[in-house]
Amino acid sequence: MTDSAFAQNKNYKTTIDNFKKNYNANGYNEIFSHFSPEMKKSLPIEKTKLFLTSLKSQLGNIESMEFINYQGKTYARYKTKFEKTIMAVNISLNDLNQIDGFFVKPYEEAEMSENKIVNSLNSYPKKIAEIVFSASKNLPNNTQLSIAIIQDGKTNYYGITKINDTIKPCENQNLFFEIGSITKVFTSTILASLIESKKIKSTDEINSYYQFPFKNNIKLTFESLANHTSGLPRLPENLRSKNDANPYKSYGKIEVEEYLKNFVKLENVPSTTYSYSNIGAGLLGYTLGLSQKTTFQNLLKKKIFDKYKMTNSVTSLQTLGIRLIKGLNKEGKIVSNWDFDALFGAGGILSTTEDLAKFINAQFDPKNEELELTRKTTFEINGHTKIGLGWHKLEPAIGENLFWHNGGTGGYSSSVVMKINEKTGVIILSNVFDINDKIDALSNDLLATSAKQQ
Repeated sequence: MTDSAFAQNKNYKTTIDNFKKNYNANGYNEIFSHFSPEMKKSLPIEKTKLFLTSLKSQLGNIESMEFINYQGKTYARYKTKFEKTIMAVNISLNDLNQIDGFFVKPYEEAEMSENKIVNSLNSYPKKIAEIVFSASKNLPNNTQLSIAIIQDGKTNYYGITKINDTIKPCENQNLFFEIGSITKVFTSTILASLIESKKIKSTDEINSYYQFPFKNNIKLTFESLANHTSGLPRLPENLRSKNDANPYKSYGKIEVEEYLKNFVKLENVPSTTYSYSNIGAGLLGYTLGLSQKTTFQNLLKKKIFDKYKMTNSVTSLQTLGIRLIKGLNKEGKIVSNWDFDALFGAGGILSTTEDLAKFINAQFDPKNEELELTRKTTFEINGHTKIGLGWHKLEPAIGENLFWHNGGTGGYSSSVVMKINEKTGVIILSNVFDINDKIDALSNDLLATSAKQQ
């Protein structure tokens, strides 16, 4: 499962747009002002001006910059068309969104192999086809993307598959993908449902549902587990999987109790720091089951799947057969699916874009108090980024709030974004491992395109 930030992609896009504008306008001081202190030290203003002036004299103005990928999760690489040639521009940002790395090099022919990829998405709206093709052309053969775009009360589906270096349309909105950490939103929704029915309080400590004291008498609240402020680490110390390809399968009741009794420790003071935690979300789901004297999977079916008529969402892949899209690694090889036991609430759901669209459309109902509660801010992460009970929330200075969550397992990457007042949303499920940066960026682009068409 992943915690890569959707906001990061937006920050890179803003930075690259500003760079292009300032470069073409000879605004070298403005470019320099966005450097990190370390970058300013290594490339002082005079050297910056000399480098950029020389670059422009040789290559001319920038005509376009196309995001290609992330290099080792450090640099964002852009295919940059100058007036006289095509180059690769690489930029990295620090946590303050300052430029802390920048270099330009020739765009190798090997990098341009995407020109051989055939775009056969002619049946889709031109703009959508262009955006989806650009995002998927470098993915391995046998990739599938299942996309839902929700707008004005209507949901349109755009499925694509890459076969023999050709991107083709396909109908896959009712086929199953692992949704990974998007499961956390559903876990928090069950919490909200139990809060609304006054069965528990968000500030209640989960300790009372266990028959033993936690190590060092650590106290954990439901809310802190939901919004990643519990202080727990990302993974439990006693996650000793015998199968790295299916790491959560053997982590059950015994391991949870062993963790709480002997291993649990906090990395931060509770409710003071956002720190993404799979053990926290998994523990939340497991404890919610205990609180209602059932399993979390039963709660999920009763309070979410049945309520929102999500008939194609399941907690086990055993009965799916050919309706399950096989997960792939980055090289396009089929990998093992993930099975979850006690930590199911952190990432175990398998679903379809058709079913997830039902859940997103329900978010637009102003009378649905439990869903509204999941979006209500519980913690400010930084700047405009906040979190409710599960949903991450971007509050821009201008424009409507954006709610999002992504997910990833050993062979899948996924993303959901939505704007409540506009009643728009984008869902993307893919069967490729660790491409969340690309999927998040595609979600954002499709959402922006939908908004322009309103």
